[in-house]
Amino acid sequence: MKEIRGRRFPNERDLYAAKDIKLVDCVFDGAEDGESALKEAKNIVLENCFMNLRYPLWHDGGVTLSGCSMSENCRAALWYSSDIRVTDSKLHGIKALRECDGATIENSEIVSPEFGWKSRNVTLNQTTVQSEYLFLLAQDLRLNGVNFKGKYSFQYVENATVENSVLDTKDAFWHCKNVTVKNSVVKGEYLGWYSENLTFINCKIIGTQPLCYCKNLKLVGCEMADTDLSFEYSEVEAEIKGTVLSVKNPKSGRITADAVSEIILTDDSQVQCECEIYQRRIA
Repeated sequence: MKEIRGRRFPNERDLYAAKDIKLVDCVFDGAEDGESALKEAKNIVLENCFMNLRYPLWHDGGVTLSGCSMSENCRAALWYSSDIRVTDSKLHGIKALRECDGATIENSEIVSPEFGWKSRNVTLNQTTVQSEYLFLLAQDLRLNGVNFKGKYSFQYVENATVENSVLDTKDAFWHCKNVTVKNSVVKGEYLGWYSENLTFINCKIIGTQPLCYCKNLKLVGCEMADTDLSFEYSEVEAEIKGTVLSVKNPKSGRITADAVSEIILTDDSQVQCECEIYQRRIA
């Protein structure tokens, strides 16, 4: 592998179709304002590099970034690429990852609206994320130790596992399929509407009107805080610790909680409520 140290790359396609190179302490910046510096590259390693130009890593295969920093100007950094590993780095440009296959990101900081759209086989470990529409239409995700803040996350996601994480979000997991969340805190309004095969295990769920219009929804050993108007029109099996503020017109299944402060079954419900609701004690 050829090693390049301390160079500046300011031009259009400066390293186009490069192969088997290691870049150390390099800078992608300059008045030339070049784009697509490493497009169509294969087997490349970047260490302690600074990237301030657009579209640097498109259609690449075998990309390793360590200790790198992408600025706000480094938009749409990783698109249509595969076999990606990112550690101890900052990804701060909008749309930093899209339509990629096989990406592992660890101990990093992501500040990137529209991150991860239509990507597959993505792993995030011990990473902080700020984003809007995080992982829209993505598949096969694994998140562990992720601290996320943003809105409209995980919409239309299929096949995902989230563990030991904190998700401060809104409208999360809409239309998702085959998603399991374990040992995590999920805070936000309108959680999980229209989902299918969504499971929460040992989680704390916070926020208004969660988990409506769901199919095959499961909660195991979960706590629900400030969750009013829960489970409307949902097929649900839930075992809940503590009190639920209110349950409204659940479609079917069984809900067991220490207490439900209010059970709302309205005459104008558009489904027949066949859900059993059990309270371990009366609120």
